[in-house]
Amino acid sequence: MKFKATHIAVAAALLAAGSVFAQAAAPAPESTVSYNIGATTDYRYRGISQSGKKPAINGGIDYAHSSGFYLGTWASTITWLKDTTANPNTTKGPVEIDFYGGYKGSLAEGVGYDVGGLYYWYAGNNMKKTAGQISPNTFELYGALTFGVVTAKYSHATTNLFGAANSKNSSYLDLSANFDLGSGWSIVPHIGAQKVKNGNSYTDYSVAVNKDIDGLIFSLAAVGTSGLGPITFARTGTRDMAKDGLVFSIKKNF
Repeated sequence: MKFKATHIAVAAALLAAGSVFAQAAAPAPESTVSYNIGATTDYRYRGISQSGKKPAINGGIDYAHSSGFYLGTWASTITWLKDTTANPNTTKGPVEIDFYGGYKGSLAEGVGYDVGGLYYWYAGNNMKKTAGQISPNTFELYGALTFGVVTAKYSHATTNLFGAANSKNSSYLDLSANFDLGSGWSIVPHIGAQKVKNGNSYTDYSVAVNKDIDGLIFSLAAVGTSGLGPITFARTGTRDMAKDGLVFSIKKNF
């Protein structure tokens, strides 16, 4: 019985070792698809509220190929288009849908790059039919370099920028970092410079503290702008959409 038990134990160990080896030798998938869904107390973009300082829901889908090529889309509820007029039925466009694609790679150890394009589509908007307004739909080309935890990104608009007249060739320079504090905690400082062709240029900044719990990410960010006067809309009156504030968000990655 002892001899038989020993053989059984050896066979089991060999099977386990073979299983581990097979898993270790399995090639990485050629492509992956991931999803995310989230909510925020205020959808801020480049420091300016897109949701009238009210909550917004969002979500996205991303495809990544092992070669470095990627495609994705992301959408969020917004209010700023209908807020531009006192009558919310005059202008429409309750959703922002972004489409992007590009290529990521490495130049050296610890140095990465990312180049691509991003189209902001404001679904169902009728701004072209509204007196004194133009389409808010915008396309930008971008390029980024990452050095360790720090990323610098430059975006260049090849169209008018978010409905601003004669703003083609506007640019945005973004500098951010991602510090991993361990146990799912991270801190992400950011500063960006928006140059609007024939318009008001300004700086935005934020510091976010994040906690990742098995793909469920909680975030609290202090956000603000510099160089902008109060941004108000006809329907929201005196509410400054670029005023410093705190934003809480939650997102689930799948």
